[in-house]
Amino acid sequence: MNVKDFDFELPEELIAQTPLKDRTASRLMVVDRDNGELTHTTFETVLDELQSGDVLVLNNTKVLPARLFGTKDTGAHIEILLLKEVGDDTWETLVKPAKRVKVGAVVEFGDGRLKATCTHITEEGARHFKMSYDGIFYEILDELGEMPLPPYITEKLDEQDRYQTVFAKERGSAAAPTAGLHFTDELLAKIEAKGVHIAFVTLHVGLGTFRPVSVDSIDDHVMHSEYYVVTEEAAKTIETARKAGGRVIAVGTTSCRTLETVASIHDGQIVASSGWTDIFIYPGYTFRAIDGLITNFHLPQSTLLMLVSALTTRDMMMHAYEEAVREKYRFFSFGDAMMIRKKKELN
Repeated sequence: MNVKDFDFELPEELIAQTPLKDRTASRLMVVDRDNGELTHTTFETVLDELQSGDVLVLNNTKVLPARLFGTKDTGAHIEILLLKEVGDDTWETLVKPAKRVKVGAVVEFGDGRLKATCTHITEEGARHFKMSYDGIFYEILDELGEMPLPPYITEKLDEQDRYQTVFAKERGSAAAPTAGLHFTDELLAKIEAKGVHIAFVTLHVGLGTFRPVSVDSIDDHVMHSEYYVVTEEAAKTIETARKAGGRVIAVGTTSCRTLETVASIHDGQIVASSGWTDIFIYPGYTFRAIDGLITNFHLPQSTLLMLVSALTTRDMMMHAYEEAVREKYRFFSFGDAMMIRKKKELN
């Protein structure tokens, strides 16, 4: 299968630049997995699409304010984006301008409150920095850092917490699990009151999420690795619901990839576990963990579009995306949502 099979024309004006005032006010396209039937509604009606006994699985990763602006002793301005911690106070980063940062270079942030010494340059050009500071690193980062918005968002974000889910807990992401941005505490309370179980898993989103596929054939693409955790509590909640006949609805491709990774390792079962996953889901994949998915609208030719196409069919999903463009849905991180599910039987 060719990457170009997942291309479509996306007008630039449909790329959402700012979040809506009300998280639940976005639109929702519901896609029936069996026949491709499309329904247009609003996100708060996701409550009507869920039924008692289902389990909703959300990614509780927390986005780090990982973009830092500092200076070298030469006075050169340096921008650093923290990707992941690779050792004791040592971080893998992306740097701009990279050519100005060699091994041994020191960059200072916040008038010296935080200092970063370059210790290594990877084959891909990422820099490793050893951090030195007085106090608690994450408190300093909260004060000095900025949210690392995706490259397609050019507007300034006035409220930093709008690029954070209301249930964000575990620090570590370089990007938000954006399907979760549509939920409020009030909506989650209504969902639980309906008898829907809620389970939280963790997958720390890396910037590989935004990297374009650079090969022609899907089979040649290598996914980036991301760290995941499934707790005993989450595994028990999910497996109990499955055994009782409830559907597993993943919120976001990150929750989906976490569950499918665990199920592929443990013979279809969801068990407490953690590790690194580079699972690549595209048409032809057999899902072992989830029955449905809530997700945003993704980039043309992206691995995320390939994943949602695997849950339906390529033709069904491309038709849905054509409809989304025609109906002027808002795309990407701050955009509207899609729910892919089998037709539910009303109780």
